Amino acid sequence: MYAKQNRLQDAENTLLAMKRRGITCDQVTLTTMVHMYSKAGNLKMAEEIFDELKLLGVSVDKRSYGSMIMAYIRAKMPKQGESLLSEMEAQEIYAGREVYKALLRAYSRCSDAEGAQRVFYAIQLAGIHPDVKICGLLINAYVEAGQSQKAHVVFENMRRAGVQPNDKCVALLLAAYEKENKLNMAMDFLVNLERDGIIIGKEASELLVGWFRRLGVVEEVELVLREYAAKEGER
Repeated sequence: MYAKQNRLQDAENTLLAMKRRGITCDQVTLTTMVHMYSKAGNLKMAEEIFDELKLLGVSVDKRSYGSMIMAYIRAKMPKQGESLLSEMEAQEIYAGREVYKALLRAYSRCSDAEGAQRVFYAIQLAGIHPDVKICGLLINAYVEAGQSQKAHVVFENMRRAGVQPNDKCVALLLAAYEKENKLNMAMDFLVNLERDGIIIGKEASELLVGWFRRLGVVEEVELVLREYAAKEGER
């Protein structure tokens, strides 16, 4: 009840009262406290409660691990979250899709492509089929790390696996090429997309137009704008 209403102080008072009466807190109660401390940004207390949870003498379940991993993610400490993930896997316990995605996003945002790739492998090990959002997060990690070639490999592997790239993925790859000043590679990429019948959308088109303008290539800008307007009219 307190968790749904985000009443941390009331939850703390109830927990303290239970302990004073000698009532042993169960896994569900302690997991709820970890979750609430995580949302409140109190990592220290989340860790203390999680350690207490481990001393209950029962196997820590998926939800408990997930709550603590999310606490580390919110504290911008993805490596500690990944360490718990490895601990889970050793016991053949696998986190849910959203926890994996959050950890992947955390590595992506801090430009840690190697960490993102490890989580991506862990997702597959857990039997979760990577969707376009998960693949996009891995692409973004390589883009942020300045590794356009590896970002392109992820893009192509995604397509081979039958995952249709969305406009966000295309835009990310174009951003990677602009970041590394690889105009020719970007144009080859676009030609290959057109050959395969993939039409770039608004986000990728606007990024491309902005890039051309910064280069002072006016004619290419006008061409992209006309093609985009024509495609929008056909939809």
